[in-house]
Amino acid sequence: MLSKILIANRGEIAVRVIRACQELGISTVAVYSDLDREALHARLADEAYALGGQTAAESYLNTDAILDVIERSGAEGVHPGYGFYSENTDFARAITARGVTFIGPPPEAIEVMGDKVSSRIAAEQAGVAGVPGTTEFLSSAEEVVTFGEEHGWPVAIKAAFGGGGRGMRVVQAAGDAAGAFESATSEALKGFGRGECYVERYLTWPRHVEMQVIADHHGNYVWVGERDCSAQRRHQKLVEESPAPDFPDETRTAMGEAAVKVARACDYTNAGTVEFLYQDGEFFFLEMNTRLQVEHPVTEMVTGIDLVREQIRVASGEELSFTQDDIERRGHAIEVRVNAENPAGGRFLPAPGRITTLVPPQGFGVRWDGGYESGDEVSQFYDNLVGKLIVWGSDRPTAIARMKRAIGEMRIEGIATTLPADLVILSSPDFAEARHSTRWVEDSLDLSGVSAAPKPAAPLGDEGADGAERAEPKVRRDVDVEVDGRRYKVAVWVPEGAGAAVAPAAGGAAAAPRPKRSAAASAIGAGSGSVTVPMQGTIVKVAVAEGDTVAVGDPICTMEAMKMENTIAADVAGTVKEVKVTAGQAVGPGDVVAVIA
Repeated sequence: MLSKILIANRGEIAVRVIRACQELGISTVAVYSDLDREALHARLADEAYALGGQTAAESYLNTDAILDVIERSGAEGVHPGYGFYSENTDFARAITARGVTFIGPPPEAIEVMGDKVSSRIAAEQAGVAGVPGTTEFLSSAEEVVTFGEEHGWPVAIKAAFGGGGRGMRVVQAAGDAAGAFESATSEALKGFGRGECYVERYLTWPRHVEMQVIADHHGNYVWVGERDCSAQRRHQKLVEESPAPDFPDETRTAMGEAAVKVARACDYTNAGTVEFLYQDGEFFFLEMNTRLQVEHPVTEMVTGIDLVREQIRVASGEELSFTQDDIERRGHAIEVRVNAENPAGGRFLPAPGRITTLVPPQGFGVRWDGGYESGDEVSQFYDNLVGKLIVWGSDRPTAIARMKRAIGEMRIEGIATTLPADLVILSSPDFAEARHSTRWVEDSLDLSGVSAAPKPAAPLGDEGADGAERAEPKVRRDVDVEVDGRRYKVAVWVPEGAGAAVAPAAGGAAAAPRPKRSAAASAIGAGSGSVTVPMQGTIVKVAVAEGDTVAVGDPICTMEAMKMENTIAADVAGTVKEVKVTAGQAVGPGDVVAVIA
């Protein structure tokens, strides 16, 4: 068994892996960015190392920095979690080339299945049919038009090297192809470091049903069970459950066997998920995620199998602790993702900020997998998943009722979350009767009036809603210290208000406290002609210039917040008198990006 594991990730999945390691008696190593210096995963691990930087590219996607920590810490294995480097072939090879165990599939399997085009080919060769689509990367929007004219509209452009709905655009007609192609390739490049995309037929009312598989190095392959993840917005999941409702046993078995065929086709080992679209009694191969899934807890709850523990055992060379015949699925489990987003009537706007209070619900059959605690900050630079609320019930109605009770009991203040929207989903007759699809939330579910305005944050230094004093943001100070007569230069992180009273900043100059910006002072009412942004983020594209004529709803700019692109539109018709932002500029809630007269 591996004795020391580095977790190359952050947030709730890093916490999840750390806890599994602790139960196995394995020492853990965390890595953290400057923004995550006091994050929960860094506090829980046995050792924690700074990567530097703030954005993902500067920290968690800095291969050299992570490899350096592996060397310094003596870690024998690396668990990538999900996202970041979890499906990166080059990273996996860089790990294994150093004689360190990558807790995931072999790089060759990631290479085949990480590219959605080659994975389609591999699945077809294994006898598993996919949705009709291209088996070559797109080179232009004209190819999208050609495919749409042949197979019918709508079609979907998808990132070949990503997941989670990022880099995916649905094209309704030929005239939309050029803009969708540009947007999809741009988002794919920023999110996954690869901009290649492909196109496939877009099913009109499918359900998203995925199959958990796991294999060891001794030739044992099993399918553990399926999850229905059809309640989505922006092609990203909100609610997941297992088993899938209104799903025949013979279809479940056929899908499980198909998933094993796909895994065998690429000599897969460790945990993975084969995703399918299910419509009118048929299922089609969609893709294979060569990693642990966010929604893995619902499978654990109905089977009693700790998937992270099995991942570590398999990576250590051990056989699976169970066979296909040993798997018994009992009851029903549901997971809701608690994201830092305001449902905002169905717009789902990112809502980073400081969590003043976080008190998870308790009770029989309730589980909370979180990456934050009261007082922690949810940054715009990372994924907006705060945590996952999971419940188990003896049957689906019981699980739904238990989840609704748990949501009502959960206290999370200081930020807006998706919980109000989750409650609407769970209360819908369509969801209860399994009439929903991947398009249901956006096309049919009535979320008008559903919002989640956070409670005002307590002033810095004051007590929060949970009675705990909130910590003031900290800044770096480089200082000289003496230990046993030897002088060292070290960095310390001190409350921002301490200023030069603690120590001079690097370079000898005292760093003055940053002025506090009032979002309320800059907020301007809708329809005023002063176009504002509703959240913190970064401008990635400006669509207008001074002198342009715009109509209500025309795009003014595109901003990225918490890994999602959002279009900021004109609130009145008129002429653009002033453009106040440029690509790459950071903005905050209420900032004016353009003035229309």
